[in-house]
Amino acid sequence: MDRYTSRRTTNCHGIRRFADLGMVLGLTAIGLSGAGCVDRTVKINSEPPGALVFLNDEEVGRAPVKVNFTWYGDYDIILRHRGYKTLQTNRRIDAPWYQWPGIDLVTECLIPMTIHDDRDFGTFTLEKSQKPTKTELIQRAEDMRAMAVGADATPPESPATAE
Repeated sequence: MDRYTSRRTTNCHGIRRFADLGMVLGLTAIGLSGAGCVDRTVKINSEPPGALVFLNDEEVGRAPVKVNFTWYGDYDIILRHRGYKTLQTNRRIDAPWYQWPGIDLVTECLIPMTIHDDRDFGTFTLEKSQKPTKTELIQRAEDMRAMAVGADATPPESPATAE
């Protein structure tokens, strides 16, 4: 009976070691094959098309543009187009459930497929810029001079009025 018990125990340990080795090799093969990843993109559009797009102060292209992102959170967006006012705004990208801490280990490393997380910020409409009138331009210049010199100082006389 002792002989039977020891042989049985030896076989169980051998099978268990073989199964553990198979699991390690299988997970390594999956990891080396590039399996499991999340492809994150965000699309930004503008009206009129062709606006220069900055995402967190980095130029990413002209709208419509689709760009990869690596983290979830707040993004500052700036759109510029000749003849239009610059648009500054921000948007938030919230993480989906499969990117929550803990779960993301499985989705990023062990699932043998690519998950696509495509976001669309929509279309941003830019306002046409209008050239200021001569009076508005002079008023802005006087306001800037007052700020630079100080509110208490009197503006310098123009050469035409000085004698």
